Amino acid sequence: MGYPQKLLATGESVQFELRPHWRSMVVPSIVLLGTVALTSYVLALTPDDGFLGSAGWVVLAVAVLVIGVWFVRPLLAWLTTQYVFTDRRIITRTGILSRRGMDMPLSKVNDVQFSYSVVERILRCGTLTVSSASEDGNLVIADVPGVEGVQRDIYQLVEADQVRRKKLADSE
Repeated sequence: MGYPQKLLATGESVQFELRPHWRSMVVPSIVLLGTVALTSYVLALTPDDGFLGSAGWVVLAVAVLVIGVWFVRPLLAWLTTQYVFTDRRIITRTGILSRRGMDMPLSKVNDVQFSYSVVERILRCGTLTVSSASEDGNLVIADVPGVEGVQRDIYQLVEADQVRRKKLADSE
């Protein structure tokens, strides 16, 4: 899903977009598979008194609730989370029904750090912390795929933005 062009400033262009690393969906996927397997097993053990019987409907309702809370909600959150890097700012957007977002102009970026655990290092993802010169503080982005490369790319975007702003200032 591309970031809408109408939400960009005049002359601004998207350099790259990311969503959280797939590892954030591992536990929900395991819950989904386990719930389906357990529900199938329990339904096979319930007495056959009609289509499902009252016990079967209760088991099915609990399974649907578990899948909704532990799989569907995280999946929708993963699908609706965007990390967009333009030639002028870093944009984060998240939320299923209500949305939250934060924009950080590249001109305010002071430092970009990353961290990852051993497992995250194996999976090539981590947490990116972008320090800002503003009072809003840091922008912390979790589960960033290829976090070291993204850190490098942000530094290149910051340098290109500095050159662009210097050219604008010189031309005025």
